[in-house]
Amino acid sequence: MTFQRARTEEQREIRRRAILDMASAMLDEMPVAAVTLNELSRRVGLAKPNVLRYFESREAVLLELLDRFLQEWLVELAGELAAGVDDDLPMAGRATAVAEILSRSLARRAVLCDLFGAQGSVLEHNVSVEVVTRYKRASLERLTTMTALLEKHLPELGENALLFSLQTMVMAGALSAYSTPPPSLQAAYEAEPGLAGFHMELKDSLKLALTATLLGVLPRR
Repeated sequence: MTFQRARTEEQREIRRRAILDMASAMLDEMPVAAVTLNELSRRVGLAKPNVLRYFESREAVLLELLDRFLQEWLVELAGELAAGVDDDLPMAGRATAVAEILSRSLARRAVLCDLFGAQGSVLEHNVSVEVVTRYKRASLERLTTMTALLEKHLPELGENALLFSLQTMVMAGALSAYSTPPPSLQAAYEAEPGLAGFHMELKDSLKLALTATLLGVLPRR
């Protein structure tokens, strides 16, 4: 791709979308940690200083992508919960169904989970107060949306619904790091099968963690 200088707001928005779309394509090929501003600039056909006209840093690009992917996931999740949770089931049955749907849905979105994992330790660094504030405001809206979805099927969660929503994202990020070992670690597991216990399948480990958390915070009757 090659671009002439953007002279209108519409042209600037086209550049921004092109940068975001290219970063998204890179995440289909490599983990978050491997995405660099230099490579992104090369692929999008802009000099690095020109990319920085639209996004102040690599982290700013990835934070905006994280919000995009999170919005897309929540739309999908609403349909999955509606179709997969029988609201006439007892509380424990609904909790188990919710944990199954959340874990299955997130396991299909490895890039989103990778971004969750990098959010607190990487992505929220090297960004201005303005950028991180804008991102956190958007995140609060997404968290509110997810909380409402969970409360619809598990009203017993009450005030714990918001915290559980946040913990779901945190756990998905943390567990995803153990489900995609780097090549050297994968080779070690294959050479010494006894070490493979450290490898976790994202869906199964996330389902176990979410089920235990839900059953732990729901009221006992």
